[in-house]
Amino acid sequence: MNAAHILLVAIEFTIVLGIMVLVHEFGHFAMAKLCGVRVETFSIGFGPRIIGIKRGDTDYRLSLLPLGGYVKMAGDNDNPAERRLDEGIDLHGADRPHDPAEFNARPRWQRVLIALAGPFANFILSLFLLTLVGMFHHTVDEYLDGPAVVDYVPTKSGAAAIGIAAGDTLTVYGDTKNPTWTDVLNNSALNLNRDLAVSWRHNGEAHSGTIRSLSGGDDQQPDPSKMLPAIGLIPREQAGPIGVYSVAAGTPAERAGLLAGDQLSRINDFAPHSVAALLAYLQDEAGKPSTLTVLRSGQTLQLPIVPEKLDNGTGSVAYRIGFTNKPSPAKIVHLPFFAAVQESFKDNLDDSRQIFKTLKSLVIRHVSVKALSGPVGIAQEIDMATQFGIWTVLRVMSMISINLGIFNLLPMPLLDGGMIIFLLWESIIRRDVSIVVKERVYQVAFVCLIMFAVFVLFNDITKLHIHH
Repeated sequence: MNAAHILLVAIEFTIVLGIMVLVHEFGHFAMAKLCGVRVETFSIGFGPRIIGIKRGDTDYRLSLLPLGGYVKMAGDNDNPAERRLDEGIDLHGADRPHDPAEFNARPRWQRVLIALAGPFANFILSLFLLTLVGMFHHTVDEYLDGPAVVDYVPTKSGAAAIGIAAGDTLTVYGDTKNPTWTDVLNNSALNLNRDLAVSWRHNGEAHSGTIRSLSGGDDQQPDPSKMLPAIGLIPREQAGPIGVYSVAAGTPAERAGLLAGDQLSRINDFAPHSVAALLAYLQDEAGKPSTLTVLRSGQTLQLPIVPEKLDNGTGSVAYRIGFTNKPSPAKIVHLPFFAAVQESFKDNLDDSRQIFKTLKSLVIRHVSVKALSGPVGIAQEIDMATQFGIWTVLRVMSMISINLGIFNLLPMPLLDGGMIIFLLWESIIRRDVSIVVKERVYQVAFVCLIMFAVFVLFNDITKLHIHH
């Protein structure tokens, strides 16, 4: 990576993060104004003021460090001598009337709304971005509307038990003849834990049987990505081999010599046409030494490899080899507005659910904290997205925005969630928590947050691995 590319990545990162911060802080700002709180500073970035303009009571500024931002409201000061108690007496004991435009003078429920408004703005932004994507660039995998050709059948699955094999084509599934993979998914979702009639062609011969539809997870929230593997029907997603987009550092793929731009045509005697098929095959092989057949610049290479159990960063540990694939062929459709909003809401709900699963896995130590990404990792994701185009960038921005919203709602001091917890507790005990206690908690939290930021940054740097 040359200096020009590094500069370009830095610019991309600054723009994307700037938009996220702008929206988050505008949420706080707008709600504060609605609640009658005087806003003294609206800053994108931290540290010394670079440029800005003052309108009314507010200084709108751009500050030196573009790694966040803040809204400073009247009366919400870090200096304890400037804070006021509910009785209108400052810490020095001097009587001082409340200014109703100060943050701490407003009712606690209004302060809770102000704290919630920042994360809520991030959720709205994410919903808006994915609605745009749905309306103008909704991608649908091409294989979903094609014949239901099976790419791989896990050995212990229901499909394997009735004799379905890789390369077979489904001719009946449930009540649908000559089904597409969309038909298979829909029939499965509508008949969870029920036996469905299935017919297929194997080497030109017709076969039939019954197969049980399984969700692969929570039956109340069936996951389409897990449903077909749970049944044992893994679709053929493309005609050709799997394209390698990037190779992760310190993985079997890197040690075997796999490179970005390679095409993975076989592993041992199996020719996968999707990552799902490859993963299912790796689980059946349970880490046995294997040989990859790779196409590179017109040459065919044989690469010995030993798969390992790896974490994909969301708590899913399975045998993997450690690369990111190029997307399967897809077509673009334009969803009507309400359908796009519905799809956006669903995708955001799925993303949020995955974030909470990851947080839970971190807490119970099913996922290493080394899986976390900081500024460097996020910058790499943004740079990767720009190579696929603006719509992929919007998708990544949506994910960053919803991550930012959820992160700020965590019940930790210095975050919006921490402020909300303090306010709720004060409402329960019907008095303010001692300012001295608050300051000690915030000081400890600040040190912990800095240490965490340094750890994540160091972790990012150690994972930094650029492929050409």
